[in-house]
Amino acid sequence: MSQLTLISHPLCPYVQRAAIVLHEKGAAFERIDIDLANKPGWFLQKSPLGKTPLLLVDDATPIFESAVICEYLDETHAPRLHAPDALQRAHDRAWVEFGSVVLGLLAAFYNAPTDDALHAKRDELAARFAQLEAALHDGPFFAGERFGLVDAAFAPVFRYFDVLDEIEDFGVFDGLYRVQRWRSALRQRESVRAAVRVDYAERLRDFLRARGSALSRRLTPTAAAVSP
Repeated sequence: MSQLTLISHPLCPYVQRAAIVLHEKGAAFERIDIDLANKPGWFLQKSPLGKTPLLLVDDATPIFESAVICEYLDETHAPRLHAPDALQRAHDRAWVEFGSVVLGLLAAFYNAPTDDALHAKRDELAARFAQLEAALHDGPFFAGERFGLVDAAFAPVFRYFDVLDEIEDFGVFDGLYRVQRWRSALRQRESVRAAVRVDYAERLRDFLRARGSALSRRLTPTAAAVSP
């Protein structure tokens, strides 16, 4: 088997996608976290876009972009997470892209400068999840009993809300019972749990607090921030 190295950032949701797939495969891999605000020279030489995740295969060939990494891993490591049917695979790939759109909306939500902008982005998120509600069926996962690449793509989306729910009940999932059931099933999946460090929630709170946004102002200051 090839030697796999996942170049990572502790908060990157796209890294989580790749990590989830690696854990689902039971693949041995090394994970190296980097500071995206101070990218190492060796990383910039290997990553054409300068983004995480980056997968190094045999410490030589770099693969970038999370969807491409997940597809490569699914082709080279059992068990397969993609459906055997070509049309279903295309359908799933489209929903993975939908997940990326939702991640973009989440970034706009936590960066919203005013309460009005925050509420507008909240409404956009709720509308996207309503679309998901219509696409889901019996569960527990996106395609039913089978855990697939769409699940790996959306698990990092739902993980944000584990922290956001502590700040305020934004009601994004109100009345969306299939989405809520899916979120719960993903939260309990071992590969999803293993995709982040134990201090993920604390790191995310610190990240959100530092945004200077409407959401930031809703977070309780840390003890260090209020100490004289």
